[in-house]
Amino acid sequence: MATFFGEVLSVYSRAVEEEEEDVDEENEEDEEIRRELEQKREVVLHWSPEVSEALRSGNKLQCSDFILAVGHNAASFLSAYVLSSANWDAVGHASVWNERSRAVTGQHSEESACVFHRRKDNPSVLICQVTCYLAEDQLFQWTEKVFECLQHRELNVMVLSDGSVADYKTADYLCSSSAPFLRSLHTGAFSDRPVCQPLEQPNIITGLPAAVLNHCQVHRVAAVVYQCYSDVIGPDSVTMETYKLALTRLGRSIQLYPSPSTDVLRKFARTTDIQSNLYI
Repeated sequence: MATFFGEVLSVYSRAVEEEEEDVDEENEEDEEIRRELEQKREVVLHWSPEVSEALRSGNKLQCSDFILAVGHNAASFLSAYVLSSANWDAVGHASVWNERSRAVTGQHSEESACVFHRRKDNPSVLICQVTCYLAEDQLFQWTEKVFECLQHRELNVMVLSDGSVADYKTADYLCSSSAPFLRSLHTGAFSDRPVCQPLEQPNIITGLPAAVLNHCQVHRVAAVVYQCYSDVIGPDSVTMETYKLALTRLGRSIQLYPSPSTDVLRKFARTTDIQSNLYI
């Protein structure tokens, strides 16, 4: 502020200072809310006491085959064709909270959405079923935390993933109309021959399968993704059976039940309930 004599005076404004204090308080509150949300959205792994003790002692899980099923059809396939025997133990689960899982209440529901199973007579074979939604900011941390628990030497990763035929791009209409069908995508370290055709461009793999495949590519881990494109919504026996071809190369590592009973299939292949229509 200048006077009539050219003298410059410092001006004190309490209104400006109070406004700055309010902004600082709001920033602190926003940061606190942001920290709470980040903490709540953190992916947490819960292992059995035996596995937890081994990890605490600095030992990673000696895993030769890690099979990851993403989606209801892929997870139901493993439940019906592999895990239906008593030869598997549930050794852990992952807790995931995000905008789509807020409606999921109860610890049992969260545990059953991402479960790890290990073969009793061959603990080096690990299976994980993921039917919950993972947000984009949770894909990297889920992948990093899971693979931090596994030794990478001689590790083979197989991902079974659900996909919609509506998202499959092809110039051949007959190909897309023959759903369900498998397509594969693998890392450079994968030396085996895939059991189906490779995924054609411009199709891409997204979500958790893409995060796992990218992690394995960076760390030179042999990995392959088998994406099943289906034209139905929800688990069904025909789509589940399509995954059988992917496990034929595992040999003795996985005991596959070629023909589960009708009761077993009916347990997992549930028809989607119609919530409402014009005639109700």
